[in-house]
Amino acid sequence: MKKVTAMLAGLLLLLAFQAGSVFADSKMDGIIDDVIGTPYLMGGTSTKGFDCSGFTSYVFEKMGIELSRTSGSQAQMGKKVAKSDLNAGDLVFFNTNGKSISHVGIYVGDGKFAHSSSSKGVTISKLSDSYYESRYVTARRVMNAATSEKYADEA
Repeated sequence: MKKVTAMLAGLLLLLAFQAGSVFADSKMDGIIDDVIGTPYLMGGTSTKGFDCSGFTSYVFEKMGIELSRTSGSQAQMGKKVAKSDLNAGDLVFFNTNGKSISHVGIYVGDGKFAHSSSSKGVTISKLSDSYYESRYVTARRVMNAATSEKYADEA
């Protein structure tokens, strides 16, 4: 009986974690979930490997929005947004090279952003992590209200 109970408990846990990735909060979350763990690849723009701007371009292309290719040029698109006013789907930019904007991610809510990290590949990090907090530069909103409602708002 103990073995059966343990197996059922394990199965329930497995299903619970599977449901978390299958039933994403938004369509955008689902697109991101599908590529979490994809390795970092300098210049990469596909599921074989992404750099940071290749990742953001890939996700936004799936939502029908074309982005410029580099993080610096993406930082010139859309409308500037205050850090305190971030919405899911906003692009967040960082200076990781000490010179200029050199990293981009997608704000996903709850103080977190999805990005392609050179050490972890596609992952989700907190804006409040000391590394990112000290290197944060700006954010831009490139989705209009209709696109945001369709892709970034919770289902």
